[in-house]
Amino acid sequence: MIQLSGLWTLTDASGEFTCPITLPGDGVSALYDAGLIPDPYWGRNEYDLRWIADRDWTAKRTVDLTDADVDLVISDLDTVATIRWNGQEVHTSKNMFRDYRVSLADVARVGENEVEIVFHSSTKAGAEEQARQPFFVPWHEQNSPIANGNMLRKVQCDFGWDWNIALAPFGQYGTLAVQSRKAARIEDLYITQSHENGTVSVSISAKTVNYEGPFTVTLDGQTVEADGSATITIDQPKLWWPAGLGEQPLYDLTVQAGNATETRRIGLRKMELITDKDDTGSMFKFRVNDVDVFAKGANWIPADALAGRITYEATRDLLQSALDANMNMIRVWGGGRYEPTSFYDTCDEMGLMVWQDFMFACNLYPSTEDYLSEVKAEVHDNVSRMHHHACIAVWCGDNELVGAFDWFEVSRNNRDTYLVSYDRLNRTIEQELKATDPNAIWWPSSPCAGPMNYGDAWHDDSKGDMHFWSVWHEGRDFDHYRDVSPRFCSEFGFQSYPSMNIIKTFADPKDWNIAAPVFESHQKNKGGNARIAETMFRYFRWPEKFEDFVWLSQIQQAMAIKTAVTHWRGLKPHCMGTLIWQLNDTWPVCSWSSLDYGGGWKMLHYMIQRFYAPVTVVCAPTENGYQLKGVNDHLDPVELTVSARTLDMQGESRALGKTKMTIGAQSEVMLDIPADQVKEGEIIVFLWHTEDGEAGGDHFAPWPYKTYHLPDSGLEMKQDGNKLTITAKQLSLFASVEADVPGRFSNNAFAVFPGLPVTVTFTPQDENATPTFSLRDLYSATVARNG
Repeated sequence: MIQLSGLWTLTDASGEFTCPITLPGDGVSALYDAGLIPDPYWGRNEYDLRWIADRDWTAKRTVDLTDADVDLVISDLDTVATIRWNGQEVHTSKNMFRDYRVSLADVARVGENEVEIVFHSSTKAGAEEQARQPFFVPWHEQNSPIANGNMLRKVQCDFGWDWNIALAPFGQYGTLAVQSRKAARIEDLYITQSHENGTVSVSISAKTVNYEGPFTVTLDGQTVEADGSATITIDQPKLWWPAGLGEQPLYDLTVQAGNATETRRIGLRKMELITDKDDTGSMFKFRVNDVDVFAKGANWIPADALAGRITYEATRDLLQSALDANMNMIRVWGGGRYEPTSFYDTCDEMGLMVWQDFMFACNLYPSTEDYLSEVKAEVHDNVSRMHHHACIAVWCGDNELVGAFDWFEVSRNNRDTYLVSYDRLNRTIEQELKATDPNAIWWPSSPCAGPMNYGDAWHDDSKGDMHFWSVWHEGRDFDHYRDVSPRFCSEFGFQSYPSMNIIKTFADPKDWNIAAPVFESHQKNKGGNARIAETMFRYFRWPEKFEDFVWLSQIQQAMAIKTAVTHWRGLKPHCMGTLIWQLNDTWPVCSWSSLDYGGGWKMLHYMIQRFYAPVTVVCAPTENGYQLKGVNDHLDPVELTVSARTLDMQGESRALGKTKMTIGAQSEVMLDIPADQVKEGEIIVFLWHTEDGEAGGDHFAPWPYKTYHLPDSGLEMKQDGNKLTITAKQLSLFASVEADVPGRFSNNAFAVFPGLPVTVTFTPQDENATPTFSLRDLYSATVARNG
């Protein structure tokens, strides 16, 4: 196989712009790297660069061949493209989610060959496709300022989203090579596993090309010959478990047919989605190896808005951060992309279950025969590639397409037409999924109350998975999270601003104001800045400095999500999953993410690490007071001890109780605290530990923090290299350390009590960096400078 990756020459149709482009890569990054356009992520440059998507672009190079009987092998071709070989058109495509093999037998020659890829304007192609539809198919204009993205099988958030830049980039990101047409190869490799009586039978089927005779399969030290299919049985298998419940052993599987070899790493596990009816409605939970698992995780969006900037290392770092915060599931959201194989390999290794959406989100979509044929091929290609991964927990048809019927006037007025159109699309996806992988776990949509149910899953907490957005989009109090009891909440979130290190990458100090045009251009959710500010006024005293405002927005975000997660974990096993919106950012932006663009941890992510701990104690308000609930996600029961006290701002404290209980894999009420035991101006402080040494603590403020007369905490920091010791003379809430270089703290946004120092270590991204640290808490950010 001859690789065509490397340097090409990129030219627009007018000849105005010419520059090198590295493929795999994207055209916007190439133009920036060549100095032809300014940084698209800086200031308001985005709006002056949308012309790029309106033009056709051609990437060109030459390749020397010693054999002209070859195929072109290409994937992730973004998106509407024509390929010419020696001036002859050999391929057209309009779906970036497909794999292509193109015969060059009639056009290739021995010696030098000229290759051209014409990337046609996605804006023009989208408009042309819209014009061909039998009826108008609307897109979400508030999310996507670039029109008609729903017409193309392309990353939907490329056209903008309420957290993404809108540039509709183009490029090629996957395989790019030529291969002898005579070379033996293995296609349609399909792997299944059956668990019974302590053994696992792994069945392998494959189709070979340019090879006759049996192929060999090697697994777990066993090698067998197969004529189409084979089965290998493994006694006493080492089972794959989600993170936190066990190890993730992976077995190497090799299939060989002549000179062709395919390898896979597989984890042996039994995965089920349980939706049985119960007294409340119906369950929604994942069962792995016959054990019910509480899913703790977040939604994943593309690692960068410009695909050419996505690297394996950065992607792995983001997933590592999810794992380090005690997550065990990632939802690959339907407005992004099917991730590369390396993504799923990493999730296999880390024990991160994957909820995999098909790539449809928040719009209505065509259902013409031509469009559905593309969808069918897309489903086959991606399910074939990904189905064997242990991490794959469920395949979901789309994100929020059912709710989208009510977002557009045309579909509200003619719901039947659009419902039938949606059903054709959804049915096509389901049928091809099951044709490709009969054992696949299917869920029609998210949110969804169940198959053939087109009801309002946003507000139905009795069954299915739920998206709960009332707190953010409706501006409700954080306590409103406690008004619902989802069976599984697959989306919920609250915004914050990116950290100051990130803000400095897109805004000058003169634009450090949430009403400044530059800052507003990095807030893509309509009304988002006002909602952050209004909510902050509701809960906190107003910070004076912009840097304090940014920090407090992250504390506020963390408190919102903590309220939801701790309440819903306290409902276990009624609720069996919470997937926070969202884990990561695609560019420097105000958003719901817990990680900054580039992977730095916001204050939310530090708190996630604590409230997603496998064993914890949560505080839940009741009509009569407060309950402390023990929550256990381990396979075995734990002996859990909890003690609680009140604490006022003058340092006075009273005991509220102490108890010890055995907690199974669920939640249990451990302490009931009557309301009259907690006086105004007091907070509840509680500590817990297990017999095995797990320990933690937290506080609960019954009233908004702005009502507390915070004392001067006297917060201080002593530094010994990258080891920091934090002390306080009085109670310090949300004590936080920040560094001026990228890296990660061992702990952050914690409470510091007098006489109880907290030690924090910082690991810089660059081990040779010398960071400068700053320290703040709720008192210094909202009281000290305001009097």
